[in-house]
Amino acid sequence: MTMMVAARVIAATTARSVVRSTRLPLQSPSLYVFAQRKSHSHTLLIRQMSSEAPSVVTRLQSSGLFRSQGLIGGKWIDAYDGKTFKVHNPANGEVITNVPLMGKRETDDAISSAHDAFKSWSKLTAADRSNRLRKWYELLIAHKEELGQLITLEQGKPLKEAMGEVTYGASFIEFFSEEAKRVYGDIISPTLADRRLFVLKQPVGVVGVITPWNFPLAMITRKVGPALACGCTVVIKPAELTPLTALAAAELSLQAGIPAGVVNVVMGDAPAVGDAILASSQVRKITFTGSTAVGKKLMAGAAGTVKRVSLELGGNAPCIVFDDADVDVAVKGAIAAKFRNTGQTCVCANRIFVQEGIYEKFADAFSKAVQSLQVGDGFGEGVSLGPLINEAAVQKVEKFLQDATTKGAKVLLGGKRHSLGMTFFEPTVLTDVKNDMLLSREEIFGPVAPLLPFRTEEEAIALANDTNAGLAAYIFTNSIQRSWRVTEALEYGLVGVNEGLISTEVAPFGGVKQSGLGREGSKYGLDEYLELKYVCLGNMGGN
Repeated sequence: MTMMVAARVIAATTARSVVRSTRLPLQSPSLYVFAQRKSHSHTLLIRQMSSEAPSVVTRLQSSGLFRSQGLIGGKWIDAYDGKTFKVHNPANGEVITNVPLMGKRETDDAISSAHDAFKSWSKLTAADRSNRLRKWYELLIAHKEELGQLITLEQGKPLKEAMGEVTYGASFIEFFSEEAKRVYGDIISPTLADRRLFVLKQPVGVVGVITPWNFPLAMITRKVGPALACGCTVVIKPAELTPLTALAAAELSLQAGIPAGVVNVVMGDAPAVGDAILASSQVRKITFTGSTAVGKKLMAGAAGTVKRVSLELGGNAPCIVFDDADVDVAVKGAIAAKFRNTGQTCVCANRIFVQEGIYEKFADAFSKAVQSLQVGDGFGEGVSLGPLINEAAVQKVEKFLQDATTKGAKVLLGGKRHSLGMTFFEPTVLTDVKNDMLLSREEIFGPVAPLLPFRTEEEAIALANDTNAGLAAYIFTNSIQRSWRVTEALEYGLVGVNEGLISTEVAPFGGVKQSGLGREGSKYGLDEYLELKYVCLGNMGGN
């Protein structure tokens, strides 16, 4: 596979199989609203949503965080040919701003800047790098409100979730600011008396960072934090759908005293940017979060220059509810695992297996709880679910639902676009789901919860493992013996027991099988950005 072919799929990177749909500029929000709504009350609501965006942009501009240029070598620049593309608010389709449509030349310059900066950044003491990362963390937290608003504006998730993402994303910078001081080597007992043997850990070099739209801050900091802590420099390619959060985070890195060229951001022409990253011998590692299909192609493209690769790819997470579980705990945990970010996360519960003895009871309690979830613009009070990222995402959900209902699944709740229109979708619960349906075989990436019955523990494990994915899994049981048996048997990189929200900066994140390579977060996350060097000192004396 050529690097160009591998790079061309990065246009869809930006998480899972959802691609960006073509949008027309909105000349009049009200005209669009009337085309989408029949209800006058809905029209008023959408107008209210639309009025929120300009005030958010104004606040962000006054804080200096509303950047709309790329960052190369510490300078904010436009595309060399002046081309731009639009960034939209998924809640109303309106254009937020235009950003540079960058390509090969800009990416090559960003790589050169990162390569030059590596020479000095990698030579700083660990304490110096630690202090600058700590300052970056403090600035992220100080601007939590503005960053949260920016995430909601361009990604659509509820503001409360967006603020939570800022805290979560900043935690990686804080954690790795400390881990920077704990990159240790080894002393090896010599095999000969006149030799001394030891192992150094040294930074990989320039890292290409390719991130998705569903967590536009946290997926960057989870990669960039350990890279910078180890002494690497980075070229970030954020998702085309959500570049503004990446630019704001990069601005704060400069304010924190991280030198020019250490953090670079390019966005735009995904095939051209991707091809430049893959082809460059100066880029020694690629770290990517997105679909398994794209990850495979990046891995193949990286082979040309034998780059190291870290991949966090698609999931098909099972959530297993045993009949000895506390149903209230299981309902709460399953909803958290399923509906966070409107179901648009790689660790979302994609299949909810419920033991036959409590299937009806769980389905009833679960659907009642789901029914209380409020759908709306992320800036709205009490909103639990925002819009799906674009029209392609909605069409994918509809395709999966049609396949399921055609094969016998029953819609217990939801099952269609929300009356708000746009890309809002009703939270959906399906029963009588079978293992051969599309939504059991592939990642849904939407607010759809399929409930599948099972009889025995062995059957549940077999069903859960019957997939090429292996990222996250969840089990609910009051038996400590069962929790241990099932956890060991599940072929997944992360397992939550009686808990639906399990990600944390102090624990390793990553999958097995076709869900990826490597780990992010925790002390193990440092190793992804370090090379081992063995040194043998001879003629050291001895008996």
